[in-house]
Amino acid sequence: MTRICFAQEADVPEILKFINELAVYEKLEHEVRATVEQLRESLFGRRRYAEVLFLEEDGKKLGFALFFHNFSTFLAQPGIYLEDLFVRPEARGKGYGKRLLAYLAKLAVNRGCGRLEWWVLDWNQPAIDFYISLGAQPMSEWTVQRITGKSLTGLAKMALD
Repeated sequence: MTRICFAQEADVPEILKFINELAVYEKLEHEVRATVEQLRESLFGRRRYAEVLFLEEDGKKLGFALFFHNFSTFLAQPGIYLEDLFVRPEARGKGYGKRLLAYLAKLAVNRGCGRLEWWVLDWNQPAIDFYISLGAQPMSEWTVQRITGKSLTGLAKMALD
């Protein structure tokens, strides 16, 4: 039997396994710094920054989605930002990714969200084609900007307290 369920605190080691598997697939394993302790605090601590869904079949976790809420000033509504979606290789081609996205869409509608958004690596044409087949629209007029590390702490020092 296939089901989608929210992760529980005891699932944190499995969440980290999914993150590492995704990083290997995306050729970004050198960027993973997450630990079980950090994930436990961020996902189940005093302030929960994100949520995780698992897709299970017969009790075996085969896919996951990690997401959080954002906000659109233009819509004046919350949205859901999908940070990570991953289906294990042995489970691909069975519609599990589509089921996770459909569940997230239903969750967005039920929570009064105006958007469901995510990024995809530009070299991942199978994923891009899949998302377009679901009705997703590439946002080619936007570029992603990021500040991390020393640039982030340097900018923070410029803040007026």
